[in-house]
Amino acid sequence: MISLTSSDPSQLDVDAVVVGVHVQGTSVVPVGADWLPAELTRQIAQDGARLGITGAVDEVRRLPGAGLHATTLVVTGLGEGPLDAGTPAGAELLRRASGAATRELSGLGSVALALPAADSDAVAAIAEGALLGAYVYDRYHVQDGPVGRIEVVTPLARDKAALSALARAEVLAAAVHGTRDLVNAAPNDLFPAAFVDAAKAAVKASGAKSLKVTVLDEKALAAGGYGGLVGVGQGSVRPPRLVKVAYAPSRAKVHVALVGKGITFDSGGISIKPAAGMEAMKSDMAGAAAVLHTVLAAARLGLPVAVTGWLCLAENMPSGSAQRPSDVITIRGGKTVEVLNTDAEGRLVLADGLVAAVEEKPDLVVDIATLTGAQVVALGHRVSAVMGTDEARGELVDAAHGAGEQFWPMPLPADLRAGLKSKVADLANIGDRFGGMLTAGIFLQEFVGATPWAHLDVAGPAFNERTAFGYTPVGGTGVGVRTLLRLLEQRAS
Repeated sequence: MISLTSSDPSQLDVDAVVVGVHVQGTSVVPVGADWLPAELTRQIAQDGARLGITGAVDEVRRLPGAGLHATTLVVTGLGEGPLDAGTPAGAELLRRASGAATRELSGLGSVALALPAADSDAVAAIAEGALLGAYVYDRYHVQDGPVGRIEVVTPLARDKAALSALARAEVLAAAVHGTRDLVNAAPNDLFPAAFVDAAKAAVKASGAKSLKVTVLDEKALAAGGYGGLVGVGQGSVRPPRLVKVAYAPSRAKVHVALVGKGITFDSGGISIKPAAGMEAMKSDMAGAAAVLHTVLAAARLGLPVAVTGWLCLAENMPSGSAQRPSDVITIRGGKTVEVLNTDAEGRLVLADGLVAAVEEKPDLVVDIATLTGAQVVALGHRVSAVMGTDEARGELVDAAHGAGEQFWPMPLPADLRAGLKSKVADLANIGDRFGGMLTAGIFLQEFVGATPWAHLDVAGPAFNERTAFGYTPVGGTGVGVRTLLRLLEQRAS
């Protein structure tokens, strides 16, 4: 689907050629496009405003390909220049420019991306963006498919580092696409047992011999003391599961555990949610989806890091058998929790997963979850939160910065712990509504002991209910996969 070429873009046998443009004063200027016919260059620079070309980030415009072998020239915005592809910000501009182009060009058979690609970092960013933008979810209805063939124009078409960057981009995009597919699936098709089947199928399809899947069903969960998963799942006719996906390469010197919230549908339980917007609650398993596909990507890349993914799967439904506000449950390991609100269920299943993960003594444990509406209030729909022990939190922020994802460090104030006190149990599952995102992190902190730990709250960014932008579609976004994979690569080195 994607390859590198050093051929003259004007002579490529493709349906469209994409060129980047900068904002320069009141004009727009093609970047690294000395191959463009003079008439097209003049048209962009002098008539850009009349043609609606502003050079803004995420802007895509189509022009007739006069003088090109391709029938269409596509202009994609790079914002204000100059561009430094060697910085994370510059790489993200290239990622968004190429992704916006391939997203807008769905249905075309072939596209050449003639963006600035003078080094392997630029090649990686362009390829990642192009592949992430070329995503279409068509399980339930017919629509234009993604771009059929993508060529990245670069003088490094035969360079080993550039080819390696391209191969990594393909693995990364497959992981993000797999995550998006799970998030976008209808909840009548993706319930806990179906998620298990999807995980097993994905592991089998990967062909990696170093991967192993272990599944605990509702009977094993009850016997093992996983009171969070059992309690949350008991209101549904489709019982909970805990899935362990372990990647254990022989030369690994580091062990990282990833724990994902996998509420396949969240009605709120007895503390039922408002009807408006409840359809988006099919995305409440985005954390588990990201964990699964991060582990698969690590295996495909052969990273010398042991990675154990824990998928905490349940459906939170109201019924005669559902847990009630004021119920007391016992989490794996023995801590008791008074359930004051059944819609604060994600932290209950994660608590079980965190305890199970920590029992294996990993060097680092990271959980990822669409955990709180308070995250959206604090940081909006595009920025995720990071909490945890200081060093681990910093490590995740650095990984996100390098990966091009927006994660913001947040504190865990000790004074908020008092709000989780219960008169009848070790702690309550909710505290004061103010600082709710932080209180949820403090709750989870109770279950990691002294293990280095980071908590990622991706409640807003995991599911895009607004308009598509850059390489991000409407629906499941796959947020977190790029950051987690970069974290593992950093640990590997």
